[in-house]
Amino acid sequence: MIMRGMSGFAAAILFAVPIAVVLGYFYGQLLNRVKGGEMMIATYVGFSSVAFMCIAWLLLPYKSPTMIWGYGGSGLRTTISVDGYWHNILSNFLSLEFGHLSIPTGMFIFLGALCLLVWLFMRTKTGTAMTAVGSNPVFAAASGVNVDRMRIVSVVLSTALGAVGILVYEQSFGFIQLYMGPFYMALPAVASILLGGASVNKASIWNVLVGTFLFQGILTMTPSVINNILQTDMSEVIRIIVSNGMILYALTRKAQVKR
Repeated sequence: MIMRGMSGFAAAILFAVPIAVVLGYFYGQLLNRVKGGEMMIATYVGFSSVAFMCIAWLLLPYKSPTMIWGYGGSGLRTTISVDGYWHNILSNFLSLEFGHLSIPTGMFIFLGALCLLVWLFMRTKTGTAMTAVGSNPVFAAASGVNVDRMRIVSVVLSTALGAVGILVYEQSFGFIQLYMGPFYMALPAVASILLGGASVNKASIWNVLVGTFLFQGILTMTPSVINNILQTDMSEVIRIIVSNGMILYALTRKAQVKR
C-alpha cells in the first residue's frame, strides 16, 4: 500500500527514526571506544558509510518503477522525486499567501515543535547530565554521571533528529538525494551552528536558528549581488566560493574558541 500526504510523511518518520536510533547507538559505542580521536574517526566513518550505501542503492532488489533506473531496471536513481507523495506537505499546511510570496507556516510550526521538545528535554535530568558531559566530562564523571551512556544518548538523539530533518528537507525541495549527496550536507550544518555563536563545548537552539539564517541568507543573496556587479552569470561558482569560504571561517573560528 502506497501512503501519500500527511500519512505518508508520518510513515516516513516512523520508518526512519528507529533505523536512526539503531545506527546512532552503534555509532555512539564506536565513539566511546576511540575517545580522543572522534573527529578523525567520524570523518572516515562518514566516507565509508556513504560508499557502502552507494553499493546498497545499486544492488538491493528495489521494485518501485518511480525509484529505479529506467534503462536498467535495477538500482535506485540519483534523485527520487517525492512529488505526488508528500511534496510540500508541511510547507502547504496553513500556509499564508501574499501575492507571489508564500509563507510555509506548517514547516515553521513543525520546526518550533521540535525546538520546544529539545528545549524541554535539555532541562530534564538526562538533558542536564548530557550538558555536563559536553562541558566538562571529568567533572561530570566525578559527579556520578555515566559519561559513556550520555555520549550514546546524545548521538542517538542527534541521529534521530537528523533523520527527521532530512525528511523535512525532502518534502520542501521535492526530491531525495542518494549516492554522493550526503557528502555535501555535514560541513554546511557544522558551519551554520558555528556561525550562530556555538562553541566547541556548548551550543543552543538559538545558535542553530541564527546560524542557519546567516548561512543561508548570505549564500542566497551574495551570488545575485555579484552577478549584478559583474554583469555575468557566475552564480554556481560564486555559491561554491561563498559556501566554502563561510565553512573555512567557521572552522577557523572554532579553533580560536578552542584555544
